[in-house]
Amino acid sequence: MDFEQELDTYLRARFTLVVIVSSEEERALEAVRGACERSGRACLAWDVADGFQVLGGWSGPLPVAKDPLTALEQVEKAEGDTVYVLKDFHEAWSNPQVKRKLRNAAQRLKFGRKSLIITTPGARLPAELRDEAVVVEFPAPTAAEIEAVLERLLHTPGLKVKLTPLGREKLVQAALGLSASQAQRVYARAIVSDGVIDDRDIEQVSHAKQQIIRESEALEYYPATETPDDVGGLGVLKRWLGLREKAFTQEARQYGLPAPKGIALIGIPGTGKSLTAKMIGGMWRLPLLRLDVGALFGSLVGESEERARRALRLAETVAPCLVWIDEMEKALAHSGLDSGTSQRVFGTILTWMQEKTAPCFVVATANDITSLPPELLRKGRFDEIFFLDLPGLAERMEIFTVHLRKRRRLVQDYDLKRLGRESQGYVGAEIEQAVIDAMYEGFNQAREFTTEDISAALKRQVPLSISQRETISALRSWLREGRALSASLPEESGSGQDSLQGPALEIHHASLK
Repeated sequence: MDFEQELDTYLRARFTLVVIVSSEEERALEAVRGACERSGRACLAWDVADGFQVLGGWSGPLPVAKDPLTALEQVEKAEGDTVYVLKDFHEAWSNPQVKRKLRNAAQRLKFGRKSLIITTPGARLPAELRDEAVVVEFPAPTAAEIEAVLERLLHTPGLKVKLTPLGREKLVQAALGLSASQAQRVYARAIVSDGVIDDRDIEQVSHAKQQIIRESEALEYYPATETPDDVGGLGVLKRWLGLREKAFTQEARQYGLPAPKGIALIGIPGTGKSLTAKMIGGMWRLPLLRLDVGALFGSLVGESEERARRALRLAETVAPCLVWIDEMEKALAHSGLDSGTSQRVFGTILTWMQEKTAPCFVVATANDITSLPPELLRKGRFDEIFFLDLPGLAERMEIFTVHLRKRRRLVQDYDLKRLGRESQGYVGAEIEQAVIDAMYEGFNQAREFTTEDISAALKRQVPLSISQRETISALRSWLREGRALSASLPEESGSGQDSLQGPALEIHHASLK
């Protein structure tokens, strides 16, 4: 059922007060006009600036009203099967008299053939009206609606169109998640830049979309640039991701595969959880949206939950995509100091993760599992829970390789086996910092940095495995209990001497058996 059909059902059922939540007033009014035309109803709109205006099907003189109270009085006096759209009426809800009058009108109209529709950008209703009103979320533009916007602009006089069929499809997909007005502005900008619209404009539209998503308060768009080659180790996790690389294609749907829900990455700080989230975006070539849960919280009652719903709706519109919740234990930790707001926001996200039908793959990372509620990590929320442990010898050598290549150095110029042995107990972030410290040493002495420089940098560091020994031990105990799958491949035979990696290897060997 599309929005017009849903609205028509409400009107035929004599719902007297309907609140449409949308920032796209023009599209919402067009949808209301379409629903009224389909059912043969007259439709008037009212706002505080221009009073009553005809949207469709009205004959006769217009009522006159310049304030909300008078407008409601005119609605009650009018005859006929008419729908009245009150624009920005939420601005008057702070007026007790207007609020009471609106409630009276909604109750009295039940015995007639008139209905009130309020358009508002937010879903916050006064407590007195919650029982009288039905709240409807106006959907974002579909691909077909975005394509219609593009089609209108393609008929601009003098415009040169050099779009391939695939380029046209990608140009529409690049604008998904934007409002119709935003899409029109983005396309228009691409057109006026050179008077030509072609496949090269896809990148420009995608860039503009990134800027608009960043303005959504709680979502941040990350470019997908990392690849599996940028992440050392984590062989089990990489293989798991590789098997699901085509999971969002139509071919997978025809085969009968469901879209994957997501993964939780639990483990020691600095082991590459955030980098892995970025890697998945590059590996699967999907948009990566970071959900900033801290930005969801507002000062007004209900504002935080509304921001959460708005951000998650936007993510569904952009789908297929990745939704990255970083350090979720900090964002979703229960607290009694905010009158239950954090619990309600957490509940909104939790319900969405369970019930979502859009192909939004959730990547949630956490360092401290003790702060996470048990219902978050139960099976069904995620496809798999991975534990990122201290890297073993082979992984540390691979991490050194990644960071040396990243800085345009020849790997064969360095003794990786020695560095791998000397970095026992170090996480990936600490290994990277040792390479950077060694580079500073060589740079300031006007020479190339060496294995000795990296070795000295390692010795100067105090790794987390020592400074946070108790915390890391507790995390590894959690893995030892079989609550997660190790993200790393088993070490080669003979590397069991790497005692810091031992517990993880034992669990992982057991899981493979």
